[in-house]
Amino acid sequence: MNSNLRSKALLAASIWLAGPAGLAQSSGATIYKAKCLVCHGTDGLASSGVGKVMKVKPATDPDVRKMSEAEMIAATRNGMGRMQPHKDSLTDAEIKASVAYFRTFVK
Repeated sequence: MNSNLRSKALLAASIWLAGPAGLAQSSGATIYKAKCLVCHGTDGLASSGVGKVMKVKPATDPDVRKMSEAEMIAATRNGMGRMQPHKDSLTDAEIKASVAYFRTFVK
């Protein structure tokens, strides 16, 4: 019985800890799709019409690949080149989540 209780507690803790990680990922993807996809494309390759016209660098570009997470967060918050700042339209947590999602394309 004690082992059964311990197993249930471990399962509950695992589900509780996995929940926020799953939400953060889906949140980042949702924010990216709403705010970033038009220019950066579905796969981060900036292959959309707007991305091509604005000459957005793809996630695979060496300059983008070498940017740290902090630099990408700052660029998203304050704008960079033709990209408008999002500090007034997204929270810091939303910016961080969308950058984390974008960085999945960089790898």
